[in-house]
Amino acid sequence: MPASRYFLEVPAGTEVVARAELQRLGAKRLSEFPGGFRLVQDADLAKALRARTLAAAYLSMTFAVPRPKALLGDANFRALVAAVKGVAARGVYGGLRFSAAGADSPTMTRLASSLASEVGLPWRQDDGELLVRLRPDPATAGWEVLVRLTPRPSSTRAWRVCNRPGGLNAAVAAAMNEFAGVDARDAYLNLMCGSGTLLIERALRAPARRLVGFDVDPDAVRCAETNAGAAGVAKRCELSVGDLTDPRFVEELGATGRFDVLTADAPWGDAVGAHAANRALYPKLFSAAAALAAPDARFCLLSHELRLLRSVVLDQPWWRVEHEAQVAHGGHHPLVLLMSRAQE
Repeated sequence: MPASRYFLEVPAGTEVVARAELQRLGAKRLSEFPGGFRLVQDADLAKALRARTLAAAYLSMTFAVPRPKALLGDANFRALVAAVKGVAARGVYGGLRFSAAGADSPTMTRLASSLASEVGLPWRQDDGELLVRLRPDPATAGWEVLVRLTPRPSSTRAWRVCNRPGGLNAAVAAAMNEFAGVDARDAYLNLMCGSGTLLIERALRAPARRLVGFDVDPDAVRCAETNAGAAGVAKRCELSVGDLTDPRFVEELGATGRFDVLTADAPWGDAVGAHAANRALYPKLFSAAAALAAPDARFCLLSHELRLLRSVVLDQPWWRVEHEAQVAHGGHHPLVLLMSRAQE
């Protein structure tokens, strides 16, 4: 019989904070594994599934076979079908999707179609909710089959009822908040909040003294308000239209109090913003954040404008980099910077 366990996938680059969150929730028997963590104890699974930094959770089975074709053998295939049926029984699924290198090869095609038939679901390669992945097992000479435990990835939030171009992955947003630190005494500010992912994830994570977000685009603010309502945190979040490049707005917001934690998903210049405009915007972002920050504030910023971001960091006096990580985000690897307020 194949060895069974669970695989907890987290966005690459967030492993440190993801492990800390999983352990805080009580999932302590973790082993590092490429792309996330392996979990052996069933008792820890329910705890792990509560982690906001989790991208997806899978049943993991390692088959000691040299080639995927061997999975069609009687004993291996029966074990595989039983495992997939067990996951399918936990949720509502309209189809099965199969993911593997060379998924359109005859062997993979036969494996996928046979598996779907035995499980009793149509094989829907584009949008099947029951995801089965096949990959070489990084720790052995065999093959690992991963069966996602939920119809949607864990990072796909039910509260996201309004979408905007360039929206931030919720698991990455949760990781950014963990990087910045979570304290109920904090006043928290999300600059350029967009659809509200960072702000809402912080509101759902734990209490805060204050939760504030703003964006220059009124449509974005309305979208964030809609999402905050769906998440049940609208009454705790202060959302407004505001331009960080407008000194009057920054001064008025600062007059309401300074912020202990600031976060921003700055425009990348592709789905949102433009590279030329970002050259003028980024220095003003750092300046506005400094003007709104409490003396010991932390500022967590994400951007795919890697060269621009590094050059602006070197040229500004307000923020000192404490930690940096490149994280996986929709085929990109943007940079997360955690900074502390430099002393005047």
